[in-house]
Amino acid sequence: MWLRRAYYGWMIPAAFVLPLWLFVGWIAFNAGAWALLWVLLMAIPSVLIGQLVLTLLVRARPTARAARAVSWWDVAGFTVWHALTIALGFFVAAWWFPVFLLTVAVGLSLFWLMLWQLWREARPGLSTLRSASGVSYIPPSPSTPPRREDPEVIVITEQQPRS
Repeated sequence: MWLRRAYYGWMIPAAFVLPLWLFVGWIAFNAGAWALLWVLLMAIPSVLIGQLVLTLLVRARPTARAARAVSWWDVAGFTVWHALTIALGFFVAAWWFPVFLLTVAVGLSLFWLMLWQLWREARPGLSTLRSASGVSYIPPSPSTPPRREDPEVIVITEQQPRS
């Protein structure tokens, strides 16, 4: 549970640390002028906005808000996406473009995974609740009182005495 809570807390700082790493990686590994254009115009805005959108999708889920922890699917997806984003910052020409394509594919897949989880939790009647220990349960359905088919109606009319 501590790992899932750590990811929940890491998601907003990651929106700023990962783009900063791409810029620092460009400086540290002497990537060149074209790489700087790519970092400034494409990488930093897309990683920043993408991470913020994914964070909002995670935090929109009731189970994530209640437990203040992400799901195990989130842990797996964000681990892969963040590792690939960090690998891009090394700017190794031999494998940079395949890693770039893989990073984009994982980022888009992670977006659809977040939407799927949000949709699954938003459907009425099929929701499960999770406790802080990670155990899930289905909440009981509200019981309805039994209906009487033909209720008895008694009408009392009062008449005023005539004087």
